[in-house]
Amino acid sequence: MLQSIHSTLAYVVLAALVIAIINSFLGLSAKRNFEKKDRSFALIALIFSHVQLVVGLILWFTSPLGKEAMSQMSNSAMRLTAVEHPLVNIIAIVLITIGWSKHKKEDSSNGKFKKIAYLYAIGLVLLLSRIPWSLWLAK
Repeated sequence: MLQSIHSTLAYVVLAALVIAIINSFLGLSAKRNFEKKDRSFALIALIFSHVQLVVGLILWFTSPLGKEAMSQMSNSAMRLTAVEHPLVNIIAIVLITIGWSKHKKEDSSNGKFKKIAYLYAIGLVLLLSRIPWSLWLAK
């Protein structure tokens, strides 16, 4: 059940990040003021990312597959799920969190949009790079 929640929530996280990133790049290019709705898009993406991280960590620590995979590092699929996926995704969510924190310290709307757009985008690319696509799309 936890695996199913983690997989389903991934769609929500990816969609929320894409919306927040597109909104920020549009705000940046239009040179408009950073408003409450812009903050909401970014905050929702941040919250869902963190929830996904917590669910993923619980899954990683409680799953017998995770422990079994740690002993099979020569198998690339096992290494992806046991080490690469969690490590890179933690880094991605740290970058997303930094984007959120840095935008709050900015005075200009342009600076706020930049922090969210670029750091969230880098986080999204990292997330997409370590999704176990063969497992995820097989469902």
